[in-house]
Amino acid sequence: MLVEQRTYTAHPGKWRDYLALYQAEGLELQQRILGRMVGYYTSDSGPLNQIVHLWAYTDLNERAERRARLLAEPRWQAYVARMLPLLQSQESKFLVPAPFFQPQWSGCQEPLHGATGPASTSGPLSTD
Repeated sequence: MLVEQRTYTAHPGKWRDYLALYQAEGLELQQRILGRMVGYYTSDSGPLNQIVHLWAYTDLNERAERRARLLAEPRWQAYVARMLPLLQSQESKFLVPAPFFQPQWSGCQEPLHGATGPASTSGPLSTD
């Protein structure tokens, strides 16, 4: 099991615009296709203008399959074209639970077991 932590840094003053657009156009698509939203947060201290969202997957293969389905969705492509100008940068980290911790979230249809190795990526914006 792994959790993807995606951190988006919005241009100063644009995080509210991002959230409004996401709620109107992106949220339903991601929930339907990616499933297992673990959390969605904004920063209140430290680096500002950040949006952090967490998604749970069984493994990297499941993530790749779900992300490919999302990227193929025309409504997602249209949303991304409107969303990207609001963002400065994006970072993605893969988190795995400590051996003594078994995450359980309401709304998950099944418990997630197993783990894959950690990975982290950061850099310029991408459309995924």
